[in-house]
Amino acid sequence: MSTATQNLSGAPAAEERLSPSEREERAMSEFAHHFGAYTATNLESCIHCGMCADACHFYIATEDPKYTPILKAEPFKQAYRRESGAFAPFYKLLGLKKKVTVDELEEWQELLFDSCSQCGRCSLICPMGIEVAEMIEIGRRGMAAAGLAPKALMDRARHQAETGQPEESEKPYPEVLREIGKEHDLEVKLDKDKADILVCLPRTDLDQNPESVAAMIKIFDRLGADYTFRSDALIAENYGYYAGSRGLQKRITSRITDAAKKLGASLVIVPECGHAYTALRWQAAEILGERLPFRVRHVTEFLAEQLEAGKLKLSKVNGDTFAFHDPCQLVRKGGIMDAPRQLMDAMDVDLREMHNKKGFSFCCGGGGGVNDLESAKDLRNRAQTMKLREIDDTGAKRFLTSCSDCRVSFNEAGENQDWNKKTESLIELVATQIKE
Repeated sequence: MSTATQNLSGAPAAEERLSPSEREERAMSEFAHHFGAYTATNLESCIHCGMCADACHFYIATEDPKYTPILKAEPFKQAYRRESGAFAPFYKLLGLKKKVTVDELEEWQELLFDSCSQCGRCSLICPMGIEVAEMIEIGRRGMAAAGLAPKALMDRARHQAETGQPEESEKPYPEVLREIGKEHDLEVKLDKDKADILVCLPRTDLDQNPESVAAMIKIFDRLGADYTFRSDALIAENYGYYAGSRGLQKRITSRITDAAKKLGASLVIVPECGHAYTALRWQAAEILGERLPFRVRHVTEFLAEQLEAGKLKLSKVNGDTFAFHDPCQLVRKGGIMDAPRQLMDAMDVDLREMHNKKGFSFCCGGGGGVNDLESAKDLRNRAQTMKLREIDDTGAKRFLTSCSDCRVSFNEAGENQDWNKKTESLIELVATQIKE
């Protein structure tokens, strides 16, 4: 048996041993957990107008109707109609709505995971106010409960829940962090017993963009912040969230919240990672069933606050023109549209806005775990073409974003499509312009 179907002890994961009927039962049980007035409002309000399709980068790139966002919620919708909807008794009696089967769920895996980055643009566009993206997220939870979430995501989620890292690395990430500090002649404040601020980092930056990690350290040091990184709560991404596993998401979230409590921290900083922000800022309290005793802020929010308070001073950027990508999870789920622009304004950045910006920004094409799925590669590349074209249409010479996953996605797209722009980190730019 491959490691993809085993947990860290080498034993097969429990989900791998389920029979088809058990998978169906688990999926239905997870779906039923969400049946209620809120779900009914969402599912009964759809007028099949197709506007969510025109909002989805995967549909636009392919023009294939199967990628219509509301269709991706079909297993959940089918279960609701049969078990809980107003006409459920008639659907059952007349056989108009069949039970959701394993074959259907397996067929829907591509739609729920490969062709959805959980960007939320479909929900924003829906004229009926339906939270389409949330319905798809519930679909992912049903898939995870049934053991049908992609192994690539579940493996990482299990590994992160057990070790704090989504996967094995040549060196443990705390050691990688120390080496980045040494290379840039920076003191790494790691594993302090007490600190006012707990700072997390993206796995992708530790692996691929160490300059962004160094930039975070430089900025917090220049601000004189009382902060620390923690070896047991270092990674910002939450693969339980990507995979749809609420149990694993909770365990991964608890690593950060428990560390923050032990530190006596009043603030947890989420780095340039959009989905990490959603999982920790908006879902942590709900999934843990308690109010968090600290604030959670994205690094751009925090720096904008410091700028407004006069604690952060930035010098002007001269010459080049810039385009900026608004990460979906930050703008549509977090409302963080002004903070990055406040930082860019303070640096006198010549910003050339894209046609679709702020809340209407198109996705990078790789969020929500899509970057981690080899099976999604071709579809991902097709969806990214539209975004690259929109960036080029601004005429800007340089390109910024404030999400590490987006950066990975754009870099991959650039390599595959011979795109001539390097994706830069907004935080790196801030670090270069911060005044003594």
